[in-house]
Amino acid sequence: MASIELEAPTSDRAAAGSANPRAGALQSYGLLYGSSPAMQELYEQIERVASTDATALIIGESGTGKELIARTIHEQSTRKEAPFIAVNCGAIPDELIEAELFGHEKGSFTGAIQGRVGYFEHANGGTLFLDEVTEMTPVRQVKLLRALETGTFYRVGSSEASYSDVRVIAATNRDPVTAVKENGLREDLMYRLAVFPLRAPPLRERDGDRELLAQHFLNELNEREGTQKVFSKRALETVRSWSWPGNVRELKNAVYRAFILAEKVVEIPHPHLVSRVKKPVTQGDAMSVWIGTPLADAQKQIILGTLKYCGGDKRRAARALGVSLKTLYNRLGAYGSEEREGEEEA
Repeated sequence: MASIELEAPTSDRAAAGSANPRAGALQSYGLLYGSSPAMQELYEQIERVASTDATALIIGESGTGKELIARTIHEQSTRKEAPFIAVNCGAIPDELIEAELFGHEKGSFTGAIQGRVGYFEHANGGTLFLDEVTEMTPVRQVKLLRALETGTFYRVGSSEASYSDVRVIAATNRDPVTAVKENGLREDLMYRLAVFPLRAPPLRERDGDRELLAQHFLNELNEREGTQKVFSKRALETVRSWSWPGNVRELKNAVYRAFILAEKVVEIPHPHLVSRVKKPVTQGDAMSVWIGTPLADAQKQIILGTLKYCGGDKRRAARALGVSLKTLYNRLGAYGSEEREGEEEA
């Protein structure tokens, strides 16, 4: 992603929100975790902007935690006791987004059987987070710009102006400058939103954070489930060596899947190698697994092959595999999640 041609304020301090940082320890600030220089700089910028009412624009790839950044700004601000309202602009049909943001009067359009307030009024006194703001059409952007500049807006179907004291934080996974040139983002709206731009660093740029985050996620799962599972050396090497294009979300999901599949030692197959795994060769009641197949994938092939051989009888398959029925159900559930996730990404 190209970098935005807007300069965010830089900091003098090495860290913010973390006292006496220790090497090898995962630091946190608000709802965010990370000890890398990139995250320390982000913490400092959040601390600076949180004490103001400035509009902020968070720019970052999918999975970098843009909403967590927005929530942290809100919780560190004087508005923390008021509502935080998150809106995914990309998920709302264009013909409805104005009514969702500003509200509407009864009978103002087909289906408006009663009047309702919009997100701007719901967030009065607090923070309104507009995710995927670059997905809005230029016509809707004009009305958003007016609301940002004056604090006033009109409900759909009303001629009476309304006012709401709202601090707006927006986010996008696109370069705003490119969005202006190619995707119809109004330049005046971009600069109005980006009074204080923040960049959510991708995981590949957060030196040292990958292993610390993976261990943090595993610790949370162990505490929740009452277990004491540990990573294998190979799993930690995978965490270190993979670029994690899906960022923190991808890493967290990978740890969760591996946790479900593990008895005591958690293995994370290298995502680059998983796509190259060959299908096993089955002959009667025998199965041949290719050399070099990651352990987790070999287990999956054996489990699914055994279940198929047992005619789908899970209890019989669990006995044959020497695992509990609950363990078998957990692993089958994880495989189903992988397939659904793959379909969504396709």
